[in-house]
Parts: sequence; C-alpha cells; structure tokens
Amino acid sequence: MAASSSQGINTLLDAEREAAKIVQKAKQYRVQCLKDARSQATKEIEELKTQKAAEYQAFVAQHSGQSDETLNQVNAETDAKITELQALYEEHKSDAVEKLLKAIVTVQAVPHQNIRV
Repeated sequence: MAASSSQGINTLLDAEREAAKIVQKAKQYRVQCLKDARSQATKEIEELKTQKAAEYQAFVAQHSGQSDETLNQVNAETDAKITELQALYEEHKSDAVEKLLKAIVTVQAVPHQNIRV
C-alpha cells in the first residue's frame, strides 16, 4: 500500500507541477497581451495625434486664408470709400467755401427773438 500511496502522491505532485506550469504560462500570456495592448494603444494614439495635427494645420491654413481674403476685401472697400469721399470733397469744396464766406460777409441786423420790444 505504501507504493500505491507513494504513487498517488507522486501523481498529485506531477499534476500540481503541471498546473503550476499552466498557471505560469497563463500569467506570461496575460503579461504579453497587456504589453501588446499597450504598444498597440500607443501606436493608435500617435496615429490619432498625427491625424488631428494635420486636420488642425489644414483648418488653420483654410481659415487664415479667409482672414487674409477678408482683410484684403475690407482694405479695398475702405480705399474705395476714401477715394469717393475725396472726390466729393473736391467737388463740393468751393460751394462750402462760398457758403461760409456768404454767411460771414452778409450780416442782417435783426433783433434776437427773445428780446421784448
């Protein structure tokens, strides 16, 4: 019986060693999967950063171009308005001077409206 009991113990020990090996392999597999997942996540993050940076640069380029175009348009409109006002000034300058001189030179002696007579 001792041999049978010893054989049973050896079988149990062998099974325990086999189970320990299986557990160790499972732990190694889990660690390897975590490493792979981290490296894959890092790779995806870098790709996403690159993509978003490119989208941002495209957005900035697109909108800065519109700002330049808008600024050029506003400057052109302002220059046109200034030219128009200068032309109107030159056209009506003599009339304004005549009206001022007429108002200064022509004096009408009329009593003020609040004066009681």
